[in-house]
Amino acid sequence: MDPQDPNTVYAEAQYGVLVRYDRRTGESLGIQPQALPGEPPLRWNWDSPIVISTHQHTRVYFAANKVFRSDDRGSTWKAISGDLTRQLDRNQLPVMGKVWPPDTVAKNESTSFYGNITALAESPKDEDLLYAGTDDGLVQVTEDAGKHWRKVEKFPGVPERTYVSRLLASRHAVHTVYAAFDNHKNGDFKPYVLKSTDAGKTWKSIAGNLPHNGPVLALAEDPVDANLLFLGTEFGVYFSSDAGGRWVHLGGGIPTIAVRDLAIQGRMNDLVVGTFGRGIYILDDYTPLRGLTPAVLSKPAHLFSVRDAWLYIQSRQYGLRGKAFQGAAFYSADNPPYGTTLTYYLKETIQTKKEQRHAAEKKAGKGKPPAYPKPAELRAEAEEAAPAILFTIHDPLGEPIRTLTGPITKGFHRVSWDLREPAPVLPRRRPPGAESDVFSEPSSGALVMPGTYSVTWAQRVGGKITPLPGRQEFRVVVEGAAEAPLADRQALFTFQRQLTKLRRAVSGALAAANDVSDRLEEIQRAIRVTPALAEKWRTVADKLEQRNRDILRALRGDQALRARNENTPPSIAERVQTIVGQQRLALTAPTTTQRQQYQAASHEFARELSKLRQLVQTDLPRLEKALSAAGAPWTPGRLPEWSEK
Repeated sequence: MDPQDPNTVYAEAQYGVLVRYDRRTGESLGIQPQALPGEPPLRWNWDSPIVISTHQHTRVYFAANKVFRSDDRGSTWKAISGDLTRQLDRNQLPVMGKVWPPDTVAKNESTSFYGNITALAESPKDEDLLYAGTDDGLVQVTEDAGKHWRKVEKFPGVPERTYVSRLLASRHAVHTVYAAFDNHKNGDFKPYVLKSTDAGKTWKSIAGNLPHNGPVLALAEDPVDANLLFLGTEFGVYFSSDAGGRWVHLGGGIPTIAVRDLAIQGRMNDLVVGTFGRGIYILDDYTPLRGLTPAVLSKPAHLFSVRDAWLYIQSRQYGLRGKAFQGAAFYSADNPPYGTTLTYYLKETIQTKKEQRHAAEKKAGKGKPPAYPKPAELRAEAEEAAPAILFTIHDPLGEPIRTLTGPITKGFHRVSWDLREPAPVLPRRRPPGAESDVFSEPSSGALVMPGTYSVTWAQRVGGKITPLPGRQEFRVVVEGAAEAPLADRQALFTFQRQLTKLRRAVSGALAAANDVSDRLEEIQRAIRVTPALAEKWRTVADKLEQRNRDILRALRGDQALRARNENTPPSIAERVQTIVGQQRLALTAPTTTQRQQYQAASHEFARELSKLRQLVQTDLPRLEKALSAAGAPWTPGRLPEWSEK
């Protein structure tokens, strides 16, 4: 894509078939350079390299066995080099130990014409400095925009004529360049990656501790930290935070697959990984890798700095969450988690008492076995609370407002906070593997206000919580905050806090009333089998049931009439849920209607809660005490009467 005009896109098919595509009009214009009359045919690679200049966005470089330059987006091309390859006759080269005759089956089919340019790079620091790499093992350098080229044909540790898979000119130092070579066609799968600090005059290997089986196919350099490098190899992605001294494999869900391209989205610090056959992967915000040192990795635990979180309403272009009902054939990918992301590192996995015992038993091996655990130790294992990493979010006043949990295994992990306060009710338990209903919304609290927040963390081991070092501050910001009315956001936040309290209370009252309903049902069963119980208590139980039905009707609505599709007045819970649903995707002040609905629900709920409290705290216990005195069977919800006398 043109970096200044994303509607202009360059794309190519095999062997340099290049087009310029206009996303506005749908126009696709072929712009492949052509040999002039009398010139030998051009030799294109299957993946001919193309570069959009960082110095002038309409300037494009494209390469066959020559390098071409266009300053008008491919409408006009000029060759700025001669043939930069070794110009070897492929028919004279041995394959599998012999030179094959012209009638050999499938000779030269599905292959590029040997002797072509496979890698191309322009220096971001000097528009006249260009590099070209070939499939026959050359790197050509020009420091005057193509007037003169300097050939480099020998590289330390790299076999002669090894395919140049990638060139990368540094954006930090003008004469620094990186080169990767791929010799797998000769049965050599070693990683060859080199660095030059003098524009290709001398080179040194930076392959370091890379696995010996995995050619390097792609390179990327962090725009901020010159020592942070990324490699795409035949078997995944690696990074180095010390300019290639030591490489670390990047997992995070990427399959074991060839990584053919790497790109860095500089504004958000995301690493984009293009694989061969398994799609595109994005590592969101890799900034924790900047300046990562052995000292950090030697610490038991480390919490990295947290970038600002954007407060906004997520779009729903298909009406519901995700792709709604577009179906499995409709492709979609996940967005980054909403809110702020916390990145941390654990040197070792936090183990339970049982896991520690197993590790000790395994370590003992066939030698002296460890002492058999005592009953108290086995009991402690069974009753031990699960270990956890705990994160506490603090608001701008320093008050704790949310607790999150994270993985306890060694390595790098991430936990996201959705910028909301705690939900007023616990989420429903779902069976393993059950999918959520796209119509229902997960239980959540109100969105917080913009401001400066902080996070502290701790570990819970054996039920004991121990703080961990590394408190971090971050901002919650709103785009266009200067134009957005702060009063509206404050009014919404204050109202939603009140609404959350009411919602929590209504949910609790509903649960309590439903519990009373279940208890009274069991009490009625007990009454029917207890002839010694006075008749008046049967009447009391009936009246309590009716009172509870009336309370439930006010809280949740008239279910008897709704079952017959009758139109019924909104219940207390419905008024509350309606407001919650209306405000969930809004950042503006509550409407007058919403305030009126809140007042109506709040006033009616206060009346019903008083009735429920009388029923639960006074009248129902009195009935249950009478049941116990009459020798009725035990019923749920009450402690049994007992005395040793």
